[in-house]
Amino acid sequence: MPACTETSLARSWVPSYCLNSKGEGAVRKILLCISNQFPDVSFCPALPAVVALLLHYSADEAECFETACRILACNDSSRKLVDQSFLAFESSCMTFGDLVNKYCQAAHKLMVAVSEDVLQVYADWQRWLFGELPLSYFARVFDVFLVEGYKVLYRVALAILKFFHKVRAGQPLESDNVKQDIRAFVRDIAKTVSPEKLLEKAFAIRLFSRKEIQLLQMANEKALKQKGITVKQKRQFVHLAVHADNFRSEIVGVKEMRDIWSWVPERFALCQPLLLFSSLQHGYSLTRFYFQCEGREPTVLLIKTTQKEVCGAYLSTDWSERNKFGGKLGFFGTGECFVFRTRLRHLLGVTLRDELREQAAVCGTLQPEVQRYEWVVIKHPELTKPAPLESTTVPPSPSHSVSSEPADRLSPFLATRHFNLPSKTESLFMAGGSDCLIIGGGGGPALYIDGDLNRGRTGHCDTFNNQPLCSENFLIAAVEAWGFQDPDIQ
Repeated sequence: MPACTETSLARSWVPSYCLNSKGEGAVRKILLCISNQFPDVSFCPALPAVVALLLHYSADEAECFETACRILACNDSSRKLVDQSFLAFESSCMTFGDLVNKYCQAAHKLMVAVSEDVLQVYADWQRWLFGELPLSYFARVFDVFLVEGYKVLYRVALAILKFFHKVRAGQPLESDNVKQDIRAFVRDIAKTVSPEKLLEKAFAIRLFSRKEIQLLQMANEKALKQKGITVKQKRQFVHLAVHADNFRSEIVGVKEMRDIWSWVPERFALCQPLLLFSSLQHGYSLTRFYFQCEGREPTVLLIKTTQKEVCGAYLSTDWSERNKFGGKLGFFGTGECFVFRTRLRHLLGVTLRDELREQAAVCGTLQPEVQRYEWVVIKHPELTKPAPLESTTVPPSPSHSVSSEPADRLSPFLATRHFNLPSKTESLFMAGGSDCLIIGGGGGPALYIDGDLNRGRTGHCDTFNNQPLCSENFLIAAVEAWGFQDPDIQ
């Protein structure tokens, strides 16, 4: 049995979360199945708690197993949901210690004073969340965690330590019992703070950015490797959301769609692709496109040209937002939007030349089959600095009157109103009118499609700093829009 299952099945690491003996047995069976599905997951102490919680919200054991597999499927360190190796777990513990030293200095001084090895105390941080935290609290934390990602775990653990220090600062602590004292405090946290207050405190901490935390984690991994800890997963991303059996598109194949799906925000990564609009089914009409897409957020736009070129965009915001500009063409959306292009190798067939081209691509001489262009601010944060909360204004284009996006509509984490940009063209995400659809702006659109879904053009834009996504002026062969279907809906 893999190490993750051996460790995970230890009684102290399997919280019952109000499950009866049958439910606890189901958790163990699911963990055993997961160990067979992911033999390379070598250390994952959080997994039993995750499975036990998911079982409460699953129709049966099979559904719980599938959902847990989706959580484990992403092995990208920048998008991970749970640690899957001892190296990752240890570096996370070191990173948490660094964050405590930075953001909880009073609590850190107390831990240093009463602990022979403060790192051993901080090594327990995941257990506070995945094991000791009461079910009603853990469910709330887990819900936010699925939306915001791994950083939330650090936030909540820091908040727990702050509350523990506030309550216990004036009481004597024995060095041998510090870990047990914190565990006991977390188990009885309802006596001190509500779930709402815990999350409020967690998000009041002005934590490092995700990128900075990732760099800190990488530095800690490097330090651990120098000490001889080198085990790390080699698995590629496991694509579970796009099933080959039931996915049908006139534009892309399963491989390309899986590549695109691997880029969407974590909170949608478990969802199935759902076809909302197809020009071959619904006709070549932008009005019908809007009708089919309204009420859906987010969406993925796919375009195939008559030259068999394929490009598209991930669009974060409901297209109905275009109606708030009183008939004018207005930009809206958030910094989660991105554009992409892809090669249709599956349509052309695999030949010897294709194999040679693929080998060359591995050597870095060709562009990849799928290429993404994110919001320029993500790649170049030096363009920004904190800005006061205020509405942004977008300069009108030569051919359209463009309104600014309402400030309260923007994502709190990706709102352009939080940044001072050199010009507002870096925040033109998506716009739609009766006669055209535009993605990206500044220097020209990344994508422009006319009202008949017949012609389009593409070029460099300041918002995504992209190259042309296909031939600069193109004729459209097909257009599709895809939404995100909850994995529980079959």
